[in-house]
Amino acid sequence: MPFRSSAALCGALIALAVSATATRSETRGVHSNAVVDAAAGNAVVGAASMYNPFKPGKEEGGPSTASGERYDPSVWTAAIKTSLRRKFGGVQFGARPKYALVEAVGKKVIVKINDVGPLRPGRIIDFNERTMRHFDPSLELGVIDDVKVSPLSGDNWTPGPVG
Repeated sequence: MPFRSSAALCGALIALAVSATATRSETRGVHSNAVVDAAAGNAVVGAASMYNPFKPGKEEGGPSTASGERYDPSVWTAAIKTSLRRKFGGVQFGARPKYALVEAVGKKVIVKINDVGPLRPGRIIDFNERTMRHFDPSLELGVIDDVKVSPLSGDNWTPGPVG
């Protein structure tokens, strides 16, 4: 009798694990579709590069961004070109964060736009280190061409890879 109970329990646990995995996969698909729907229309296409304003010894914890946050190379953030500030919701000190869907080299990621800057001609966005490594793991490219950046409406997005 104990053998049958163990087998039944094992079978139930396997079924639960398969169900949880299927549910997670479906959730990712819905999230991906929701992102595409929210990003429809206002895309900007151009080049992207990486920035890291932190200089050891300059400021403890790194310099502040336009939103007032400290620059953090380990989160999913980016700086938009200053002339695009209004299109991406203002990006100003103390305001709620703005988000964008970035598409390049067959990958998509949601980033928090927390800074602005006078980028070089042809560039529309500067990624922090983590975001750049998503598109260029070796950091050898320096500049990624044909990057599509779409502002996302609302402020309840979770930065990171999509799809």
